Amino acid sequence: MTRFLLVCLAGAVGTGLRYLVGLGALRAFGPSLPYGTLIVNVVGCFCIALVIELAVSTSLISNDVRIIVATGFVGGLTTYSAFNYETTTLLRERAWASGLGYLALTLFGCLASGLLGLALARRIAGG
Repeated sequence: MTRFLLVCLAGAVGTGLRYLVGLGALRAFGPSLPYGTLIVNVVGCFCIALVIELAVSTSLISNDVRIIVATGFVGGLTTYSAFNYETTTLLRERAWASGLGYLALTLFGCLASGLLGLALARRIAGG
């Protein structure tokens, strides 16, 4: 039961951070693209790759911490459902360049971020 509550608490923190990043990105970059969602998805891909790789390849991160961080915090932080809705909205509005650009930035940004997280985890783990 304790692990469950910690996952819920971490998810709430991730969700709150996602909200704040969204507000900050809107102020910093304007409404032309959903930059807040892009930022949290890229950061989330990095974090989940880093945490899971360190958890499975070293003893630096316990299984409990892996679950709390990956499922709770990152699960609350990332917003793939919002990404999907925002992308389809841009495409429905015939904002083809913005929609396809956002799709490409997200996919390649998250892929690169995930690979960077794995590389950093392997470097930390000495592998």
